[in-house]
Amino acid sequence: MKRFLLIATVALLTTVNVWAQQDAVQPYFSTQDLPDLIKCLPAPPAFDSPEFANDVVRYQWGKTQRLDSERAAIAKRDAVWSYEALFAEFNIPFGLTISRTETPEIWKLLETSLVTTDQMRVAPKAYYHRLRPFEMYNEHLLSPETEAEVRGEGSYPSGHTARGWVTALLLAEINPARADTIFARGWMYGESRVIEGAHWQSDVDASRVAASIGYAALQGSPAFREQMERAKAEFVRKKGIPQK
Repeated sequence: MKRFLLIATVALLTTVNVWAQQDAVQPYFSTQDLPDLIKCLPAPPAFDSPEFANDVVRYQWGKTQRLDSERAAIAKRDAVWSYEALFAEFNIPFGLTISRTETPEIWKLLETSLVTTDQMRVAPKAYYHRLRPFEMYNEHLLSPETEAEVRGEGSYPSGHTARGWVTALLLAEINPARADTIFARGWMYGESRVIEGAHWQSDVDASRVAASIGYAALQGSPAFREQMERAKAEFVRKKGIPQK
């Protein structure tokens, strides 16, 4: 009962906070109408499992990647928890600058979709309350200024990774000709969380699946499908692609 109350409270507070931060953007579905990731995904790996042994190896791998100044800089940018920062990372792979003013239909699609799918991570984070790598090893993140934001929040699944992969799925649907570069950047976005030390590899792996579950759920919303068509039309206009 205590765990149920904790999950319910955290879910309510987080959902309210997300809506407030995104100017009360109304999601396509409520939390209750979305798949329950606690039921969809397996539990995080046990400490004595081969999967957790791989998590430890990948955590050490992530720390070696910090020695590459260019890759470390990307991971630091990917740690910023805002839609503006996230979408900016996809401008080059997508082939078009995404902004509220210049591409309002694409922005609306991305923002509303993420406000919707962001809700899905809340319950499993509270339910499993998995310790993050930097917490377990009592070390610092690559971006130590973000530690207060994520400490004690729960590592499984990774909200950043899910956001990045949902964004990649949406942008690849709008511009399938650039799907390879879009998905490559989306994959890198998840890897950045391991390099940061904020997530285990298994958190990242599960979150890509969670993002795909959320993306599939969006297809059932007529409002989403209508906005996707507006976003595609806007992309065609902005790129000057001849109409067939």
